[in-house]
Amino acid sequence: MSVTQQQVLDSLARIKSPRGVALTNANVLSAISAADGKVFFSINVDAAEARAWESVRAEAEAAVRAIPGVTTVMVALTAERKAGAAPPPPPTPSRGTPGVQPVHAHKPPPQGGAQSPMARQSEIPGVAAVIAVASGKGGVGKSTTALNLALGLRDLGLKVGLLDADIYGPSVPRLTGLHEKPELNGERKMIPLRRFGLAIMSIGFLVEEETAMIWRGPMVMSAVTQMLRDVAWGTLDVLVVDMPPGTGDAQLTLAQNVPLKGAVIVSTPQDLSLIDARRGLAMFRKVNVPVLGIVENMSYFQCPTCGTKSDIFGHGGARHEAEKLGVPFLGEIPLHMAIRASSDAGSPVVDSEPDGPHAAIYRAIAGQVRDQLKGVVATV
Repeated sequence: MSVTQQQVLDSLARIKSPRGVALTNANVLSAISAADGKVFFSINVDAAEARAWESVRAEAEAAVRAIPGVTTVMVALTAERKAGAAPPPPPTPSRGTPGVQPVHAHKPPPQGGAQSPMARQSEIPGVAAVIAVASGKGGVGKSTTALNLALGLRDLGLKVGLLDADIYGPSVPRLTGLHEKPELNGERKMIPLRRFGLAIMSIGFLVEEETAMIWRGPMVMSAVTQMLRDVAWGTLDVLVVDMPPGTGDAQLTLAQNVPLKGAVIVSTPQDLSLIDARRGLAMFRKVNVPVLGIVENMSYFQCPTCGTKSDIFGHGGARHEAEKLGVPFLGEIPLHMAIRASSDAGSPVVDSEPDGPHAAIYRAIAGQVRDQLKGVVATV
């Protein structure tokens, strides 16, 4: 059943703003995307009023989710303070509709000062450990590394999930060959797709491959939170999260939502990549996330015909950086056609060539990660 924008608007018209105005008349809605049962939009308010609008956002999401034919809803609350805006004035009695207070009056009084963003962390039920695979810049093979690392952990006897949190450029659908849409269980949570013995979720399962994800920061944060909390992950020893490159909203949202047990940094050997990897490592340290180590991807080129090794991007830079920064060096992964071809075919090398040399490298990296999770994951 097709869902139209007008159906969404009719549903939202029954939701009231904190001032008692119909949501559709409050001049806060972004353009609404409604296609194939998936609905996306944002509610744009001033930062000073964000707390009062959170319950409205939740009501709007519930109302749209109840529309027949809707399978996925994502409603982001975009809160920005206007440039040069003064702090909000103290509450004053409303002169409008009786009984309706101004938005600022909805804010709870401060209790003991500002609360740390990390105080919002909570475990994902059933998931023993969440680890992030990150890089300071794109194009270093982070997603391929994340998937093969997850498969390496699987080969060590762990129950593993993979979350593709790269909102702008999700690669996991292509790397796994999965293009189905997730279904919902009785609790209206998305059921992750399964392949290679992994529970897998990606924003790429919800949008078409050619769709440009032109999302503002709050929408990215809402999407990451929803894929963490609104997915029926079941019982997992490790959830591997493939992060977008950089040190932005998605990374901070993940760190603030769940107590990460560690991060793996992926870099190539050359200086330009290492500079960005250093920034990524520093970000995780600032939010008190242990760095499990650095992986040097595309460490060398190995000719598939003669086996000769060539250091196209230099060699050993990530190892040196790990030693300099006092974090483990997890291993070197070559630039090899077998890894590239298997990834493009949706058949990652750890699964397609389990007895090959490249699978052995990924499993060795997975073993070091597993060893650092002892005491957290019950089965290791």
